[in-house]
Amino acid sequence: MKLNIKKYMKRLYIIIAAMIISISGIMAQPGPVQKMAKSVFTLTTFNKDGQIIASTQGVFIDNKGTAISTFKPFIGATKATIVDASGRSTDVDAILGADELYDVAKFRIKASTAAATLASSTTPAGSKVWLVPYSIKKPAFQQEEISSVETFNNTYNYYIFITTVPENAIGCPFANKDGQVIGLMHSNGSVTAIDAQYAKQLKVTGLSTLDAALRETGIRTALPDTEQEAVMMMTLKKGQIASTDYDKYVDEFIGKFPASAYGYKEKASRLSNEAKYEESSKLMEECIKKAAKKDEAYSAYADIIYQKAVYKGDSIYSAWNIDKAIEMIRKAYSINALPAYKHQEAQYSYFKGDYQQALSMFLDLTKTNINSGELYYEAAQSKAQLNAPAGEIEVLLDSAIAVGQKTGLAAPYYLARAQFFDRKGEYRKALPDYNQYDSLTHTVDPTFFYARYKCETKLRMWQQALLDIARTCYLAPKEPTYFAEWASLDLRVKRIDEGISAAKACINLAPEYADGYLLLGLLQREKGLKQESIENLKKAQELGDTRAEEYLKQ
Repeated sequence: MKLNIKKYMKRLYIIIAAMIISISGIMAQPGPVQKMAKSVFTLTTFNKDGQIIASTQGVFIDNKGTAISTFKPFIGATKATIVDASGRSTDVDAILGADELYDVAKFRIKASTAAATLASSTTPAGSKVWLVPYSIKKPAFQQEEISSVETFNNTYNYYIFITTVPENAIGCPFANKDGQVIGLMHSNGSVTAIDAQYAKQLKVTGLSTLDAALRETGIRTALPDTEQEAVMMMTLKKGQIASTDYDKYVDEFIGKFPASAYGYKEKASRLSNEAKYEESSKLMEECIKKAAKKDEAYSAYADIIYQKAVYKGDSIYSAWNIDKAIEMIRKAYSINALPAYKHQEAQYSYFKGDYQQALSMFLDLTKTNINSGELYYEAAQSKAQLNAPAGEIEVLLDSAIAVGQKTGLAAPYYLARAQFFDRKGEYRKALPDYNQYDSLTHTVDPTFFYARYKCETKLRMWQQALLDIARTCYLAPKEPTYFAEWASLDLRVKRIDEGISAAKACINLAPEYADGYLLLGLLQREKGLKQESIENLKKAQELGDTRAEEYLKQ
């Protein structure tokens, strides 16, 4: 067979070209790009029931576990787990920042990680870059061309690409030939990438706990990098999250700010509340050694001891008593003569029963820069304990209100003066103060409305009293005493049907409470239900109410 040289050479050219293309395909991923692939991970999020919510990819940006990825998978999640290029699985520890609009998140894991380098300059349109997917073997690199570059927030780049890529590539980094990450892949009709530098700069602040995006995830937010911001976040978080989650914040705070007394105090307080006084004491001794501001450490220690003395007394762990608290706060004052420390000592002296000393200290403090309505109120309390004339106490309460009005904090002192007048039987003076307190606070405390109700009944202000006892019952629907009071007032003003309903509500709540049956019996008598009345009065008598016998004789 005669060989056709032209055909042979054409076939040879095709084979060689194919080989060149194959070789170029292998070589097309520069070494830096291949190395960067070790920084790529996959992330999976789970809900509270352990069910998978979503998966995405991302990339580590340092060797301390800091990572960036898309944010959407975190929404509704209570747990998130990453698997790195070596196959290692690690839970996400905390979110360091998030932007729901641009769908990016920064977070951390507690592990050492392979770090990718981020591009520091814009990669221009027309450039070829590599999409680097997650793989524990050899990633299927895909080269893409940048179609255009847009700028957002005046600084960061938004890359748009010509072709399409699989949806499961969302979150994967795009890298330039030097293996530097330019952005994270998104898909919203076209292939785009959000600047990796934008994701890197995300951070949390003291107010991040109020951030709408971060409130959508159950993954905890990390503490901010400054002490003041961190304290603000913890203050907002306290009481809003489970104690175990709050403990994580406390430990993180101590690790981040070892010279601050705040973290030690928070942890020591928890230990004290758990009656772990020895542990708490050792921790506060450590705080005193490490704290940059020794006065704050002594003040914190004094307050923990004081709180224990107030709520647990001196019999448990006698090493902590009110004298010890006074000793600690005096050490704080000797280091830094702040009026606030004298205020603490005055409060401790009051608790100890040294009312005259406390009174003198409270009044002295009104001449300092911490003057407030509280100081006059506390002085009034000290006067009351010393059995001072009512007029002297009233003057101090007047001063508490006057000073409080200047700062917008007069409400509690109006209530204190109302209660003072109430105890004295000066109901016409008490009621305006009750009303003023209500207008300033818009309170929802049933005990307040009950107190005002009793004051109004003393003044025979029936309509106002009916409104307040109704509010009381609405706010405390399981307290039978309040319904008995309501029934009693209805009986007094001849609202018989309403009173019967209130008395029955009282009985339903407390079947062994004699007052409910007594009042129901009296109300039924007023309505002409003689037999029913007798039955309920007898029931009240059986339950020990001696008044029922007299009513039965009538």
